[in-house]
Parts: sequence; C-alpha cells; structure tokens
Amino acid sequence: MTQIDRRDFLIALTAMTLVVLSSNILVQHPFTHWGMGDYLTWGAFSYPFSFLVTDLSNRRFGTEGARRVVYVGFVLAVVLSIILATPRIAIASGAAFLTAQLLDISIFARLRDKAWWMPPFISSVISSGLDTAIFFSFAFYCGVVPGFGLTISEMLGQAGIVDACIALPWTNLAVADYGVKLALAAISIAPYGAILALMRPRLQQVA
Repeated sequence: MTQIDRRDFLIALTAMTLVVLSSNILVQHPFTHWGMGDYLTWGAFSYPFSFLVTDLSNRRFGTEGARRVVYVGFVLAVVLSIILATPRIAIASGAAFLTAQLLDISIFARLRDKAWWMPPFISSVISSGLDTAIFFSFAFYCGVVPGFGLTISEMLGQAGIVDACIALPWTNLAVADYGVKLALAAISIAPYGAILALMRPRLQQVA
C-alpha cells in the first residue's frame, strides 16, 4: 500500500468511526422539533452517511479494501460506543452495522459496472433497511423476546452486562428512520458523484 493509499484509508476509517460513534450517541436523543419526538432521533440524520463512506471506500479500494474499512471501523466504533453510549446501543449498533455494511459492499460489487449512481443508491436502499430492522428491534425493545421468555435486558444481565432499556417507540422510530435513510441515500448521490470525480485520476492509475 502506497503512502497515498494509507492516507486515503486513514481518512475513510476516521470518517466511518466518527459517523458511527456520533450516531450511537445521537440515537438516544429524540428529534423533538415539529412534534417528531416519537418518530425520529438525531442519529437518523448522521448514520446514513456511513453508507456513503463505505461506497466511496468500495470504489477507491475495491471490495476487500472496503471490508477492511468496515471491520476496523466496526471495532473502533463499538469500543468507543461502549464507553460513550450504552452496552445495548453498542451491541445493537455493532450487529446492525457489520451485517448491513457487508451486504452493502456485496450489492455494490455486483452493480459496480452499471451507471455510476446505481451501485451506491441501490446498495444503500437495501442494506439500510436491514440495518434499521436489526438496530431498532434490539436497541429499544423493552418487552419479552418471543420464544425466550426474557427481556433483552435480562438476557444481557445473564451475560454479566448491566442494562437499562431506553423505552422509546422503536417501531415508529424505525419506520421514520428508514424514510430519512432513503431521502439521504438520494441526496448523497450528489456528493458521491463529486468525490468520485476527484478520485477518478487515482482510480485510473490503479486500473
């Protein structure tokens, strides 16, 4: 890996860690403006940019390089989130992030040779839906888990993890969160295209 490659990798890794960490903190705070407190958290506006980072990493470093950004970002973000957020948020975020981002990379790779806007948009739309379902169902569900007879807090307690469930209307939040992700997936096509244009000389050198 050249010095420029290492620099670009560090930029991608830093961006990914900051996006995920800030989102794990912001998701605990409802977006109370315009009566949206039961439908949105502040994290809904920051987390979708993790898919932009992944897609640009995929374009810049290829599939394996993008996976490295996701793996290292996953470890750093989860560790910092345990310190600055809550264990449950960190676990929910880590599981959702890793699953969805790897799906995003796979879909992007399949569409790499299509129109420039298709890989980031379609991969983000599909993978962000999976991310939303995993995260909100684990992070804010306080009831008994069907088939287990225990709450998530009780199961974490059996593993030695002290947890107090944050009681938020998670289904409302999930639906609204996904709506925001869809909107930002469309909006982020413009910055993706602009950054991709700046990256093209390096991509041509690699090719």
